[in-house]
Amino acid sequence: MSAEKYVGDKQFYSDVCRLAIPSMLQQLLSSAMGMVDTMMVSAIGMVSPVGVASQLGNICSCISFGVMEGTGIYASQFYGADDRKNLQRTFGLSIILSLIVGFVFFGLIALWCVPVIEFYARDPEVIRYAKIYLDLVKYSFPLNTCALAFNYFYRCIHKTNVSMWISTTSMATNAIVNYILIYGKLGFSPMGVAGAAWGTIASQVVALGLYYGYSVISKAAFIGSPRIMFDISRDFFSKVMVRTYPTIANETLFGFGTSLYIKAYGLLGTRVTDSYYVANTITNMFFSVCNGLSVSGSMLLGAELGKGDVRKATLESRWFLYLGFALAAITGIVVIGASQPLVSLFCLTNPEIIAMSVALVRVSAFRIALRMIVVVIFSSLRAGGDSKMLMVLDCGIVWLVGIPLIYGMISLLHMQNFPLIYFLAQFELVARIIIGMRRFNSNRWAVNLTGEIATAQN
Repeated sequence: MSAEKYVGDKQFYSDVCRLAIPSMLQQLLSSAMGMVDTMMVSAIGMVSPVGVASQLGNICSCISFGVMEGTGIYASQFYGADDRKNLQRTFGLSIILSLIVGFVFFGLIALWCVPVIEFYARDPEVIRYAKIYLDLVKYSFPLNTCALAFNYFYRCIHKTNVSMWISTTSMATNAIVNYILIYGKLGFSPMGVAGAAWGTIASQVVALGLYYGYSVISKAAFIGSPRIMFDISRDFFSKVMVRTYPTIANETLFGFGTSLYIKAYGLLGTRVTDSYYVANTITNMFFSVCNGLSVSGSMLLGAELGKGDVRKATLESRWFLYLGFALAAITGIVVIGASQPLVSLFCLTNPEIIAMSVALVRVSAFRIALRMIVVVIFSSLRAGGDSKMLMVLDCGIVWLVGIPLIYGMISLLHMQNFPLIYFLAQFELVARIIIGMRRFNSNRWAVNLTGEIATAQN
Protein backbone atom coordinates (compact mmCIF):
# COMPACT_ATOMS: atom_id res chain seq x y z
CA MET A 1 0.00 0.00 0.00
CA SER A 2 1.55 3.32 -1.09
CA ALA A 3 2.55 6.05 1.33
CA GLU A 4 0.31 8.43 -0.64
CA LYS A 5 -2.72 7.03 1.22
CA TYR A 6 -1.30 8.06 4.61
CA VAL A 7 0.87 11.13 4.04
CA GLY A 8 -0.16 14.22 2.09
CA ASP A 9 2.01 16.32 -0.18
CA LYS A 10 3.63 19.62 0.75
CA GLN A 11 0.76 21.65 -0.74
CA PHE A 12 -1.80 19.77 1.36
CA TYR A 13 -0.07 20.53 4.66
CA SER A 14 0.50 24.12 3.56
CA ASP A 15 -3.23 24.53 2.89
CA VAL A 16 -4.12 22.85 6.19
CA CYS A 17 -1.84 25.20 8.11
CA ARG A 18 -3.18 28.24 6.24
CA LEU A 19 -6.75 27.42 7.24
CA ALA A 20 -6.28 25.57 10.51
CA ILE A 21 -3.79 27.79 12.34
CA PRO A 22 -5.94 30.97 12.30
CA SER A 23 -8.94 28.91 13.43
CA MET A 24 -6.89 27.23 16.16
CA LEU A 25 -5.61 30.59 17.36
CA GLN A 26 -9.12 32.04 17.26
CA GLN A 27 -10.49 29.19 19.35
CA LEU A 28 -7.46 29.25 21.65
CA LEU A 29 -7.74 32.98 22.29
CA SER A 30 -11.50 32.71 22.72
CA SER A 31 -11.04 29.88 25.21
CA ALA A 32 -8.30 31.78 27.01
CA MET A 33 -10.62 34.78 27.35
CA GLY A 34 -13.33 32.39 28.54
CA MET A 35 -10.92 31.07 31.14
CA VAL A 36 -10.23 34.64 32.28
CA ASP A 37 -13.99 35.21 32.54
CA THR A 38 -14.41 32.05 34.61
CA MET A 39 -11.53 33.10 36.85
CA MET A 40 -13.26 36.46 37.38
CA VAL A 41 -16.64 34.97 38.27
CA SER A 42 -14.99 32.27 40.41
CA ALA A 43 -13.42 35.06 42.46
CA ILE A 44 -16.94 36.27 43.38
CA GLY A 45 -18.36 32.75 43.76
CA MET A 46 -20.53 32.91 40.64
CA VAL A 47 -19.21 29.97 38.57
CA SER A 48 -22.37 27.86 38.75
CA PRO A 49 -24.91 30.71 38.21
CA VAL A 50 -23.13 31.92 35.07
CA GLY A 51 -22.56 28.36 33.91
CA VAL A 52 -26.23 27.43 34.33
CA ALA A 53 -27.39 30.67 32.70
CA SER A 54 -25.09 30.05 29.75
CA GLN A 55 -26.87 26.81 28.86
CA LEU A 56 -29.59 28.57 26.89
CA GLY A 57 -27.04 30.69 25.07
CA ASN A 58 -25.13 27.53 24.23
CA ILE A 59 -28.27 25.91 22.78
CA CYS A 60 -28.96 29.08 20.76
CA SER A 61 -25.41 28.96 19.38
CA CYS A 62 -25.79 25.25 18.59
CA ILE A 63 -28.93 25.85 16.53
CA SER A 64 -27.33 28.81 14.77
CA PHE A 65 -24.32 26.61 14.05
CA GLY A 66 -26.75 24.10 12.53
CA VAL A 67 -27.92 26.84 10.17
CA MET A 68 -24.31 27.57 9.27
CA GLU A 69 -23.45 23.91 8.76
CA GLY A 70 -26.32 23.49 6.33
CA THR A 71 -25.85 26.69 4.35
CA GLY A 72 -22.07 26.34 4.68
CA ILE A 73 -22.15 23.03 2.79
CA TYR A 74 -23.27 24.97 -0.27
CA ALA A 75 -21.18 28.06 0.49
CA SER A 76 -17.93 26.05 0.44
CA GLN A 77 -18.84 24.31 -2.80
CA PHE A 78 -20.10 27.51 -4.49
CA TYR A 79 -16.81 29.14 -3.53
CA GLY A 80 -14.88 26.22 -5.01
CA ALA A 81 -16.98 26.49 -8.17
CA ASP A 82 -16.50 30.32 -8.28
CA ASP A 83 -20.28 30.89 -8.27
CA ARG A 84 -20.51 34.24 -6.47
CA LYS A 85 -24.20 34.93 -7.00
CA ASN A 86 -25.33 31.73 -5.34
CA LEU A 87 -22.68 32.18 -2.63
CA GLN A 88 -24.17 35.60 -1.84
CA ARG A 89 -27.73 34.26 -1.88
CA THR A 90 -26.67 31.52 0.51
CA PHE A 91 -25.25 34.12 2.90
CA GLY A 92 -28.46 36.19 2.67
CA LEU A 93 -30.47 33.10 3.59
CA SER A 94 -28.14 32.36 6.52
CA ILE A 95 -28.61 35.89 7.90
CA ILE A 96 -32.41 35.59 7.76
CA LEU A 97 -32.34 32.22 9.52
CA SER A 98 -29.81 33.47 12.11
CA LEU A 99 -32.01 36.42 13.05
CA ILE A 100 -34.99 34.12 13.48
CA VAL A 101 -33.02 31.87 15.84
CA GLY A 102 -31.66 34.81 17.85
CA PHE A 103 -35.05 36.45 18.37
CA VAL A 104 -36.76 33.16 19.26
CA PHE A 105 -34.30 32.70 22.14
CA PHE A 106 -34.63 36.34 23.14
CA GLY A 107 -38.39 35.81 23.43
CA LEU A 108 -37.95 32.56 25.34
CA ILE A 109 -35.92 34.29 28.05
CA ALA A 110 -38.17 37.36 28.08
CA LEU A 111 -41.23 35.19 28.75
CA TRP A 112 -39.94 32.19 30.75
CA CYS A 113 -36.59 33.11 32.29
CA VAL A 114 -37.05 31.56 35.75
CA PRO A 115 -38.70 28.27 34.59
CA VAL A 116 -35.81 27.75 32.17
CA ILE A 117 -33.23 28.25 34.94
CA GLU A 118 -35.15 26.02 37.34
CA PHE A 119 -34.99 23.22 34.79
CA TYR A 120 -31.20 23.11 35.28
CA ALA A 121 -30.73 24.24 38.89
CA ARG A 122 -32.35 23.80 42.30
CA ASP A 123 -30.18 26.05 44.45
CA PRO A 124 -32.13 29.31 45.15
CA GLU A 125 -28.95 31.39 45.07
CA VAL A 126 -27.90 29.92 41.71
CA ILE A 127 -31.39 30.66 40.32
CA ARG A 128 -31.34 34.22 41.62
CA TYR A 129 -28.03 35.21 40.09
CA ALA A 130 -28.57 33.27 36.89
CA LYS A 131 -31.74 35.31 36.31
CA ILE A 132 -29.82 38.57 36.76
CA TYR A 133 -27.35 37.37 34.12
CA LEU A 134 -29.94 36.12 31.61
CA ASP A 135 -32.21 39.17 31.89
CA LEU A 136 -29.36 41.18 30.39
CA VAL A 137 -27.51 38.71 28.17
CA LYS A 138 -30.68 37.84 26.17
CA TYR A 139 -30.07 41.04 24.16
CA SER A 140 -26.87 39.53 22.79
CA PHE A 141 -28.57 36.51 21.20
CA PRO A 142 -29.53 38.08 17.81
CA LEU A 143 -26.14 39.80 17.66
CA ASN A 144 -24.32 36.54 18.36
CA THR A 145 -26.21 34.50 15.74
CA CYS A 146 -25.52 37.08 13.01
CA ALA A 147 -21.85 37.36 13.99
CA LEU A 148 -21.61 33.58 13.77
CA ALA A 149 -22.91 33.75 10.17
CA PHE A 150 -20.12 36.16 9.19
CA ASN A 151 -17.56 34.04 11.06
CA TYR A 152 -18.61 30.83 9.28
CA PHE A 153 -18.76 32.35 5.80
CA TYR A 154 -15.27 33.81 6.15
CA ARG A 155 -14.18 30.24 6.81
CA CYS A 156 -16.04 29.10 3.71
CA ILE A 157 -14.07 31.52 1.53
CA HIS A 158 -10.81 30.40 3.19
CA LYS A 159 -10.18 33.66 5.07
CA THR A 160 -10.02 32.29 8.58
CA ASN A 161 -7.52 34.98 9.58
CA VAL A 162 -10.32 37.58 9.44
CA SER A 163 -12.43 35.62 11.92
CA MET A 164 -9.38 35.16 14.13
CA TRP A 165 -8.63 38.89 14.46
CA ILE A 166 -12.24 39.95 14.90
CA SER A 167 -12.95 37.23 17.45
CA THR A 168 -9.78 38.17 19.34
CA THR A 169 -10.87 41.81 19.49
CA SER A 170 -14.36 40.79 20.58
CA MET A 171 -13.07 38.50 23.34
CA ALA A 172 -10.62 41.17 24.54
CA THR A 173 -13.55 43.59 24.77
CA ASN A 174 -15.45 41.03 26.83
CA ALA A 175 -12.55 40.54 29.25
CA ILE A 176 -11.92 44.28 29.69
CA VAL A 177 -15.58 45.19 30.22
CA ASN A 178 -15.96 42.25 32.61
CA TYR A 179 -13.00 43.40 34.69
CA ILE A 180 -14.26 46.99 34.85
CA LEU A 181 -17.88 46.18 35.66
CA ILE A 182 -17.60 43.01 37.77
CA TYR A 183 -15.12 44.56 40.19
CA GLY A 184 -16.11 48.24 39.80
CA LYS A 185 -13.03 49.83 38.22
CA LEU A 186 -12.58 53.27 36.57
CA GLY A 187 -15.29 54.84 38.72
CA PHE A 188 -17.98 52.19 38.10
CA SER A 189 -19.78 50.52 40.98
CA PRO A 190 -19.15 46.74 41.32
CA MET A 191 -21.87 44.96 39.36
CA GLY A 192 -20.89 41.32 39.94
CA VAL A 193 -22.70 38.88 37.70
CA ALA A 194 -24.52 41.72 35.86
CA GLY A 195 -21.12 43.07 34.84
CA ALA A 196 -20.32 39.72 33.23
CA ALA A 197 -23.53 39.97 31.21
CA TRP A 198 -22.71 43.48 30.00
CA GLY A 199 -19.29 42.23 28.95
CA THR A 200 -20.93 39.59 26.77
CA ILE A 201 -23.25 42.16 25.16
CA ALA A 202 -20.36 44.56 24.47
CA SER A 203 -18.28 41.82 22.86
CA GLN A 204 -21.11 40.83 20.48
CA VAL A 205 -21.73 44.46 19.46
CA VAL A 206 -18.05 44.85 18.64
CA ALA A 207 -17.88 41.53 16.76
CA LEU A 208 -20.91 42.18 14.55
CA GLY A 209 -19.85 45.77 13.87
CA LEU A 210 -16.36 44.71 12.80
CA TYR A 211 -17.61 41.82 10.67
CA TYR A 212 -20.12 43.98 8.83
CA GLY A 213 -17.78 46.93 8.37
CA TYR A 214 -14.84 44.86 7.14
CA SER A 215 -16.93 42.71 4.82
CA VAL A 216 -18.36 45.79 3.10
CA ILE A 217 -15.05 47.66 2.87
CA SER A 218 -13.11 44.60 1.62
CA LYS A 219 -15.97 43.50 -0.67
CA ALA A 220 -15.99 39.96 0.69
CA ALA A 221 -17.01 37.35 -1.88
CA PHE A 222 -20.22 36.49 0.02
CA ILE A 223 -21.34 40.14 0.26
CA GLY A 224 -23.45 41.48 -2.58
CA SER A 225 -26.23 43.98 -3.08
CA PRO A 226 -29.42 43.33 -1.11
CA ARG A 227 -31.12 42.69 -4.46
CA ILE A 228 -28.87 39.68 -5.03
CA MET A 229 -28.37 38.48 -1.44
CA PHE A 230 -32.06 38.35 -0.64
CA ASP A 231 -33.29 37.31 -4.09
CA ILE A 232 -34.11 33.85 -2.83
CA SER A 233 -36.54 31.92 -4.97
CA ARG A 234 -38.70 29.12 -3.64
CA ASP A 235 -36.66 26.64 -5.69
CA PHE A 236 -33.33 27.89 -4.28
CA PHE A 237 -34.70 27.94 -0.73
CA SER A 238 -36.13 24.43 -0.91
CA LYS A 239 -32.98 22.88 -2.37
CA VAL A 240 -30.65 24.48 0.18
CA MET A 241 -32.98 23.70 3.06
CA VAL A 242 -33.19 20.00 2.14
CA ARG A 243 -29.69 19.64 3.61
CA THR A 244 -30.04 22.45 6.14
CA TYR A 245 -33.13 21.14 7.97
CA PRO A 246 -31.26 18.02 9.17
CA THR A 247 -28.32 20.08 10.46
CA ILE A 248 -30.67 22.45 12.31
CA ALA A 249 -32.59 19.52 13.80
CA ASN A 250 -29.31 17.83 14.67
CA GLU A 251 -27.82 20.82 16.47
CA THR A 252 -31.11 21.57 18.25
CA LEU A 253 -31.34 18.05 19.63
CA PHE A 254 -27.58 17.92 20.26
CA GLY A 255 -27.53 21.27 22.09
CA PHE A 256 -30.51 20.42 24.29
CA GLY A 257 -29.19 16.89 24.82
CA THR A 258 -25.77 18.03 26.01
CA SER A 259 -27.44 20.58 28.30
CA LEU A 260 -29.16 17.61 29.95
CA TYR A 261 -25.69 16.41 30.91
CA ILE A 262 -25.34 19.59 32.97
CA LYS A 263 -28.72 18.93 34.57
CA ALA A 264 -27.54 15.42 35.47
CA TYR A 265 -24.26 16.71 36.89
CA GLY A 266 -26.26 19.20 38.95
CA LEU A 267 -27.92 16.28 40.74
CA LEU A 268 -24.54 15.62 42.37
CA GLY A 269 -24.30 19.10 43.89
CA THR A 270 -22.77 22.54 43.31
CA ARG A 271 -19.22 21.33 44.01
CA VAL A 272 -19.46 18.95 41.07
CA THR A 273 -20.81 21.64 38.72
CA ASP A 274 -18.15 24.12 39.87
CA SER A 275 -15.45 21.53 39.13
CA TYR A 276 -17.01 20.68 35.78
CA TYR A 277 -17.20 24.33 34.62
CA VAL A 278 -13.57 24.95 35.60
CA ALA A 279 -12.34 21.78 33.87
CA ASN A 280 -14.50 22.43 30.81
CA THR A 281 -13.11 25.95 30.49
CA ILE A 282 -9.56 24.59 30.50
CA THR A 283 -10.40 21.76 28.11
CA ASN A 284 -11.89 24.21 25.60
CA MET A 285 -8.41 25.66 25.11
CA PHE A 286 -7.19 22.32 23.81
CA PHE A 287 -10.27 21.80 21.70
CA SER A 288 -8.83 24.59 19.55
CA VAL A 289 -6.71 21.92 17.81
CA CYS A 290 -9.87 19.92 17.01
CA ASN A 291 -11.57 23.07 15.79
CA GLY A 292 -8.73 23.95 13.43
CA LEU A 293 -8.65 20.44 12.00
CA SER A 294 -12.43 20.48 11.52
CA VAL A 295 -12.46 23.85 9.75
CA SER A 296 -9.61 23.02 7.39
CA GLY A 297 -11.13 19.62 6.62
CA SER A 298 -14.60 20.91 5.77
CA MET A 299 -13.30 23.82 3.70
CA LEU A 300 -10.64 21.96 1.70
CA LEU A 301 -12.74 18.88 1.04
CA GLY A 302 -15.81 20.98 0.23
CA ALA A 303 -13.85 23.06 -2.28
CA GLU A 304 -12.49 19.95 -4.02
CA LEU A 305 -15.96 18.43 -4.23
CA GLY A 306 -17.28 21.72 -5.61
CA LYS A 307 -14.67 21.53 -8.35
CA GLY A 308 -15.83 17.99 -9.13
CA ASP A 309 -12.59 16.31 -8.02
CA VAL A 310 -14.09 13.52 -5.93
CA ARG A 311 -10.94 11.38 -6.05
CA LYS A 312 -8.77 14.11 -4.57
CA ALA A 313 -11.36 14.85 -1.86
CA THR A 314 -11.43 11.20 -0.73
CA LEU A 315 -7.63 10.99 -0.81
CA GLU A 316 -7.27 14.16 1.28
CA SER A 317 -9.83 12.83 3.76
CA ARG A 318 -7.42 9.94 4.49
CA TRP A 319 -4.57 12.37 4.97
CA PHE A 320 -6.72 14.26 7.48
CA LEU A 321 -7.49 11.04 9.34
CA TYR A 322 -3.85 10.13 9.93
CA LEU A 323 -3.03 13.72 10.80
CA GLY A 324 -5.84 13.48 13.38
CA PHE A 325 -4.27 10.38 14.95
CA ALA A 326 -0.94 12.18 15.34
CA LEU A 327 -2.49 15.32 16.83
CA ALA A 328 -4.63 13.20 19.20
CA ALA A 329 -1.54 11.59 20.75
CA ILE A 330 0.38 14.86 21.11
CA THR A 331 -2.54 16.88 22.52
CA GLY A 332 -3.51 14.16 25.00
CA ILE A 333 -0.01 14.07 26.50
CA VAL A 334 0.09 17.88 26.83
CA VAL A 335 -3.32 18.00 28.55
CA ILE A 336 -2.29 15.47 31.19
CA GLY A 337 0.94 17.33 31.91
CA ALA A 338 -0.70 20.77 32.12
CA SER A 339 -3.74 19.84 34.23
CA GLN A 340 -2.40 20.76 37.67
CA PRO A 341 -0.79 24.11 36.73
CA LEU A 342 -3.87 25.27 34.80
CA VAL A 343 -6.33 24.46 37.59
CA SER A 344 -4.10 26.34 40.03
CA LEU A 345 -4.76 29.55 38.05
CA PHE A 346 -8.35 29.65 39.30
CA CYS A 347 -9.38 31.21 42.59
CA LEU A 348 -10.43 27.88 44.11
CA THR A 349 -10.12 27.35 47.84
CA ASN A 350 -12.01 24.10 48.36
CA PRO A 351 -9.52 21.18 48.20
CA GLU A 352 -12.24 18.80 46.98
CA ILE A 353 -13.13 21.06 44.04
CA ILE A 354 -9.45 21.53 43.16
CA ALA A 355 -8.74 17.78 43.19
CA MET A 356 -11.87 17.00 41.19
CA SER A 357 -11.08 19.71 38.61
CA VAL A 358 -7.59 18.28 38.05
CA ALA A 359 -9.01 14.76 37.66
CA LEU A 360 -11.59 15.98 35.15
CA VAL A 361 -8.98 17.76 33.05
CA ARG A 362 -6.92 14.55 32.92
CA VAL A 363 -9.97 12.57 31.84
CA SER A 364 -10.44 15.21 29.14
CA ALA A 365 -7.14 14.12 27.59
CA PHE A 366 -8.96 10.93 26.59
CA ARG A 367 -11.95 12.97 25.43
CA ILE A 368 -9.85 15.26 23.26
CA ALA A 369 -7.97 12.36 21.64
CA LEU A 370 -11.26 10.70 20.66
CA ARG A 371 -12.75 14.01 19.55
CA MET A 372 -9.83 14.53 17.15
CA ILE A 373 -10.85 11.44 15.19
CA VAL A 374 -14.53 12.35 15.34
CA VAL A 375 -13.98 15.81 13.83
CA VAL A 376 -12.16 14.30 10.83
CA ILE A 377 -15.10 11.99 10.18
CA PHE A 378 -17.60 14.82 10.67
CA SER A 379 -15.72 17.34 8.50
CA SER A 380 -15.63 14.83 5.63
CA LEU A 381 -19.33 14.04 5.88
CA ARG A 382 -20.16 17.74 6.25
CA ALA A 383 -18.16 18.66 3.15
CA GLY A 384 -20.28 16.31 1.06
CA GLY A 385 -23.58 17.31 2.64
CA ASP A 386 -24.19 13.95 4.33
CA SER A 387 -26.54 15.68 6.79
CA LYS A 388 -28.71 12.73 7.73
CA MET A 389 -25.75 10.57 8.71
CA LEU A 390 -24.29 13.47 10.68
CA MET A 391 -27.57 13.70 12.55
CA VAL A 392 -27.40 10.00 13.44
CA LEU A 393 -23.80 10.31 14.64
CA ASP A 394 -24.29 13.56 16.53
CA CYS A 395 -27.65 13.88 18.26
CA GLY A 396 -28.54 10.23 17.70
CA ILE A 397 -25.58 9.09 19.78
CA VAL A 398 -26.26 11.76 22.43
CA TRP A 399 -29.84 10.61 22.95
CA LEU A 400 -29.39 6.87 22.46
CA VAL A 401 -26.01 6.44 24.18
CA GLY A 402 -24.83 9.51 26.10
CA ILE A 403 -27.95 10.54 28.02
CA PRO A 404 -29.04 6.99 29.02
CA LEU A 405 -25.45 6.25 30.07
CA ILE A 406 -25.09 9.33 32.29
CA TYR A 407 -28.53 9.20 33.88
CA GLY A 408 -28.17 5.45 34.35
CA MET A 409 -24.95 5.93 36.29
CA ILE A 410 -26.25 8.83 38.40
CA SER A 411 -29.97 8.10 38.90
CA LEU A 412 -30.13 4.29 38.70
CA LEU A 413 -26.73 3.14 39.96
CA HIS A 414 -26.34 6.17 42.28
CA MET A 415 -22.65 6.55 41.45
CA GLN A 416 -20.94 9.42 43.28
CA ASN A 417 -17.42 9.29 41.82
CA PHE A 418 -17.79 12.07 39.27
CA PRO A 419 -14.40 11.71 37.54
CA LEU A 420 -15.26 8.04 36.91
CA ILE A 421 -18.73 9.00 35.64
CA TYR A 422 -17.16 11.59 33.32
CA PHE A 423 -14.65 9.04 32.01
CA LEU A 424 -17.30 6.43 31.25
CA ALA A 425 -19.46 9.09 29.56
CA GLN A 426 -16.76 9.53 26.90
CA PHE A 427 -17.64 6.15 25.44
CA GLU A 428 -20.32 7.92 23.42
CA LEU A 429 -17.37 9.22 21.34
CA VAL A 430 -16.20 5.63 20.86
CA ALA A 431 -19.65 4.80 19.48
CA ARG A 432 -19.41 7.73 17.05
CA ILE A 433 -16.03 6.53 15.79
CA ILE A 434 -17.12 2.91 15.31
CA ILE A 435 -20.26 3.85 13.34
CA GLY A 436 -18.75 6.91 11.62
CA MET A 437 -15.72 5.06 10.25
CA ARG A 438 -17.97 2.70 8.30
CA ARG A 439 -19.58 5.67 6.55
CA PHE A 440 -16.24 7.42 6.12
CA ASN A 441 -14.62 4.40 4.47
CA SER A 442 -17.58 3.88 2.13
CA ASN A 443 -16.94 7.27 0.42
CA ARG A 444 -20.70 7.68 0.01
CA TRP A 445 -20.37 11.17 1.49
CA ALA A 446 -18.15 12.40 -1.41
CA VAL A 447 -20.76 14.21 -3.54
CA ASN A 448 -20.59 17.36 -5.69
CA LEU A 449 -23.69 19.36 -4.74
CA THR A 450 -23.26 22.44 -6.91
CA GLY A 451 -25.06 20.85 -9.82
CA GLU A 452 -28.19 20.51 -7.70
CA ILE A 453 -28.91 24.22 -7.60
CA ALA A 454 -26.32 25.97 -9.76
CA THR A 455 -28.95 26.66 -12.38
CA ALA A 456 -31.80 27.21 -9.93
CA GLN A 457 -31.19 30.94 -9.82
CA ASN A 458 -28.74 32.72 -12.13
